Amino acid sequence: MMTQLSDNERIKSESNYLRGTIAEALNSQVTGAFSEDDQQLIKFHGFYQQDDRDLRKDRKERKLEPLYSAMLRVRIPGGIVSPSQWLAANELALKLTESGTLRLTTRQTFQYHGILKRNIKPLIQGLDKIMLDSIAACGDVNRQVLCNPNPVESRLHHEAYAYAVQISEHLLPSTRAYYQIWMDEPNPSGAEDQEPIYGKTYLPRKFKIAVAVPPHNDVDVHANDLSFVAIAEQGELIGFNVLVGGGMGSTHGDKQTYPRMASNLGFILKEQVLDVATAVVTAQRDHGNRGERRFARLKYTVDRLGVEVFRQEVESRCGVVFAEGRPYEFTQHTDRFGWVDGMDGLRHLTLFIPNGRIKDGEPGRLQTGLAEIAKIHQGDFRITASQNLIVAGVPKAECARIEAIAREYGLLKDGLAPQHLHSMACVALPTCTLAMAEAERYLGSFVEKFVTLQRKHQLESKPIVLRITGCPNGCARPFLAEIALVGKALGRYNLYLGGDGKGTRLNKLYRENITEEQILTLLDALLGAYAAERMNDEAFGDFVIRAGHIKATLEGRDFHDHLS
Repeated sequence: MMTQLSDNERIKSESNYLRGTIAEALNSQVTGAFSEDDQQLIKFHGFYQQDDRDLRKDRKERKLEPLYSAMLRVRIPGGIVSPSQWLAANELALKLTESGTLRLTTRQTFQYHGILKRNIKPLIQGLDKIMLDSIAACGDVNRQVLCNPNPVESRLHHEAYAYAVQISEHLLPSTRAYYQIWMDEPNPSGAEDQEPIYGKTYLPRKFKIAVAVPPHNDVDVHANDLSFVAIAEQGELIGFNVLVGGGMGSTHGDKQTYPRMASNLGFILKEQVLDVATAVVTAQRDHGNRGERRFARLKYTVDRLGVEVFRQEVESRCGVVFAEGRPYEFTQHTDRFGWVDGMDGLRHLTLFIPNGRIKDGEPGRLQTGLAEIAKIHQGDFRITASQNLIVAGVPKAECARIEAIAREYGLLKDGLAPQHLHSMACVALPTCTLAMAEAERYLGSFVEKFVTLQRKHQLESKPIVLRITGCPNGCARPFLAEIALVGKALGRYNLYLGGDGKGTRLNKLYRENITEEQILTLLDALLGAYAAERMNDEAFGDFVIRAGHIKATLEGRDFHDHLS
């Protein structure tokens, strides 16, 4: 019996390789919106259609359509940009977006919010002038490739980063639709595009890749469809362990959906990376679920086929036989803040950016300050997967000057509670169409209340990995946190506990659909028990499991198996 395809499959098939009627829509000023079909296709070009949900009611009463705008995500493999690119990208935000800001994301890039339809093309052309683009930053293709931003072990990082860039370039769609629509590239021959990796209907769902350099798991390797964990000997990269089938998204109340940690297929040599990446992507292309998009991610394909069968499928496609996985250990899940010394004699300053939002205002003139740093900095900027920013490659003679600017504009402050540095949120309201509750706008106030509880129990120096999302799609990777609040409705969240603080264990639902007051009451009691009963340096997520407050999630399909 043939499975009925989802409507997205029709849209892709009829799109003429992602063109649809996007070009025609750009010339129409009747509406600020794109057609329903084109709203799916524009994702492949790097942006989503959104509207300001705070203004919906007022505009409806005034008989106006919603205030439509676009959110555009830039493709920056490994998250590294030059100071000149930063300055130019910042100017584009000021001139062509309603928000006038940049936002660093959990995918190690930046987004533009509030782009009116007439400004989308000038923005994309402006990015092209500084050798940046938004190709495949969204959509049913491989998206932004993460890479550990480690500036300390410079030679090892440089090589790992080079592979992240190669993977990203190798897996780009081949269609010229992006260049013809946005750069006015001519097509005199009228030749039809070919997609040797993706085919005419691309992938069943989005696909995410990361490259990690142990012992730092700041890219959350287990949350990605495909991850390459660098294996080094005497500081030299020799190959990678290959992890497949990670993913965070789930649906409230649907126990058939669940987050999943990636499984280890084994070890490969570094020169085999592109062949293996292609094989994993094409295996998902051919075996992924194209009928039900909620089951279309690679994690469900791997669970349906089984890890061993999937490994054999990949091996048969690329001719590579996986060796036994090499040992490695992750010890850190978050960024290293302040100055760190690199092996190359340079220094690197990691700045805490609240919610990744680059703007002037509270807590400082961050946007202006970073522009001032960019004017004199000779190294690069590295965006982290925790929404922070590294000013990398600073000569020791320039450190005082850089730090002075950072302090002047509020980019570097003393006395910030450690918990703020270990907390993260997605954008959520007012622009995300999927958000059920606040996240970015709520994180700061919630963390302050949580810090008050930590101080009450003398735990303020023991930060806990905490994440808040407006829905269960998992953009801020909540299901790998020690504590997570996942939006259920305005002012109400599901509370999850039990991640290990290193990103190598899923958490589990502790209480459902509760208010802030209820959440803080529960956490107060748990922190009290943790303060009194923890063992040595036991992490909070480990404690709640050992003490029996929550059951460990051993694999994704156990996610809904509650303690009770």
